[in-house]
Amino acid sequence: MMRDTAWLSKKVHDSPYTSYYIEDTDELTVTLLREMAKLFPQCERSDQENSSLQFKLVEIEALDKEGFEILHTEGKIIVRANSTNGLLYGMFQLHQDLVTKKELKTTFRSVPDQAVRMLNHWDNFDGSVERGYAGDSLFYDNNQFRKNYDTIREYARLLKAIGINALTINNVNVHKEETFFITQPYLSEVKAIAEIFKEYGLTLYLSINFAAPISVGGLTTADPLDEDVNKFWADAANEIYAEIPYFGGFVVKADSEGEPGPFVYDRNHDDGANMLARALQPHGGIVIWRCFVYNHLQDWRDRSIDRARAAYDNFMPLDGNFDDNVILQIKNGPIDFQVREPVSPLFGGLTKTNHVLEFQVAQEYTGQQKHVCYLMPMWKDVLDFDTKHHGEQSTVKEILPKNSPNVKRSGISAVVNVGIDNNWTGHKLAQVNLYGYGKLIWNNAITSEEVLDQWLDLTFDLTPKGKEILTEIIATSYQTYENYTAPLGIGFMVRPNHHYGPDIDGYEYDRWGTYHFADRNGIGVNRTLKDGTGYARQYADARFEEYENIETCPDDIVLFFHHLPYTHVLHSGKTVVQHIYDTHFEGYEKVEEYVKVWEQLKDEVDEASYNNVRERLAEQKRCALEWRDQINTYFYRKSGIADEHKRQIYG
Repeated sequence: MMRDTAWLSKKVHDSPYTSYYIEDTDELTVTLLREMAKLFPQCERSDQENSSLQFKLVEIEALDKEGFEILHTEGKIIVRANSTNGLLYGMFQLHQDLVTKKELKTTFRSVPDQAVRMLNHWDNFDGSVERGYAGDSLFYDNNQFRKNYDTIREYARLLKAIGINALTINNVNVHKEETFFITQPYLSEVKAIAEIFKEYGLTLYLSINFAAPISVGGLTTADPLDEDVNKFWADAANEIYAEIPYFGGFVVKADSEGEPGPFVYDRNHDDGANMLARALQPHGGIVIWRCFVYNHLQDWRDRSIDRARAAYDNFMPLDGNFDDNVILQIKNGPIDFQVREPVSPLFGGLTKTNHVLEFQVAQEYTGQQKHVCYLMPMWKDVLDFDTKHHGEQSTVKEILPKNSPNVKRSGISAVVNVGIDNNWTGHKLAQVNLYGYGKLIWNNAITSEEVLDQWLDLTFDLTPKGKEILTEIIATSYQTYENYTAPLGIGFMVRPNHHYGPDIDGYEYDRWGTYHFADRNGIGVNRTLKDGTGYARQYADARFEEYENIETCPDDIVLFFHHLPYTHVLHSGKTVVQHIYDTHFEGYEKVEEYVKVWEQLKDEVDEASYNNVRERLAEQKRCALEWRDQINTYFYRKSGIADEHKRQIYG
């Protein structure tokens, strides 16, 4: 069954291009021919180089291995690239341009801004997906490989069309069965999946269990300095690459949230990562080592402990100690994909280690694909953030390649939001986040508005009024979500474990280090150097001074850095508590508006999409009301300060 991804199913019928020429070059030529039949059904293949559509290999150094050019002249279109892989990216871009009737430039050149453009699946062998909100796994079912290769091929097309070049297919929390994926007979099944992605130039990685030498190899230790452990991983790599010569490498979550790692043996992260790197190095493989490492057994009574410090404290002292085929993967913020938190200070701090930025396309803390929440504005803020570490070229998007010794081993990764649901993402409008992620990490300069405009034109056939309505819903949805959830940089006011819906004190007296410290006088975490945890000092001097000082700290993250009285006046002119009241009322009212205006689109979108979004907006409205009333009531009871506008708050 063809799944609902309109930007791949729309065909170019009404164009003057009737014949095409493709240079027969390598195994990806078969994929090019297959895609021409799908995307340009009116075109017939020709052996004439003067065909109206031409796909040609060239030698242009500036295009690198993945970039492409589209030349439009004299009734012809010529797509040029240094590789067939680049031609395939160019073919999908040309298709999107023609479907949306975009005016073609005489010459359009596109080269990806980031080398690694990756997605991490958190799929489990039992078919479940950790933090998945779009149905079961694409790859597994009931501890078996699903073997739905047509769906996997359709997914590979989708990823290629938006600019992705790598992925993992299993959870970073590697369970017992998945630990054996590095052995036969599992490797043969992994190879079948890897082959399909390879058809589209996508490289497959596996998440691995650091303790596999014990559970798989029968050893008594997984110590990275042990000779037998090193031999186990070298043998495992040899077996993997004998089966899958184009295998990408390993993604590792170690010493985090109960996952095994080198700390067990009084070793450090460079010891663990470099051991794996040595095993993969003869085969050209990569180790991607996640920096999500912190003490998850904290004592809430001890305010000197600060989870936000953990990534920097663990990895900054090791800068320069990692092998060339190691990449550190760093979450965009210091906590855990919250709707608002500062950018991790490791960006700009690290200068001698390859690293990638990690986003979360899956909406774990942003509505779980039951709420519409357009994440592009958040991601743009992160990429455009000036770390102020090194003068010019100090934004995150510039630092990723600049501060990685091997520019080809830098880039961006993300936890993906897809599942077996027919529309891939559960919520139809959540497709825009997957599409936008791919487009943004290829072209860091693209705007949120441009991405949304493209996706709407590729996905629906809307009247100007309909497009205006849907643009307004999606474009405002991130701010709306932030408004009715956690305020001013405070996070984790969610129900424990599943992280959906409000529970203000759900994590307040636990072991996870995600506190807001609200009391009768104020709220916020003191992370200053002066008399707090000192986290603010991890930033470059200019940013440290900005965050340390209440007068200069930005409103939207002020409670991340400071414990403030409810009567503290923000830069906006509102007090902290009035800001909380106002934003939560405004957020709910905006969702009410979404529900009403969506009804006007009933005749403009297909029935399945209309009903899908209508049902989820109803749930968003219900949940936003709970957020509004619980947050406002909580802080009214804490502060004793009434709403200036005398709106209904439950005392």
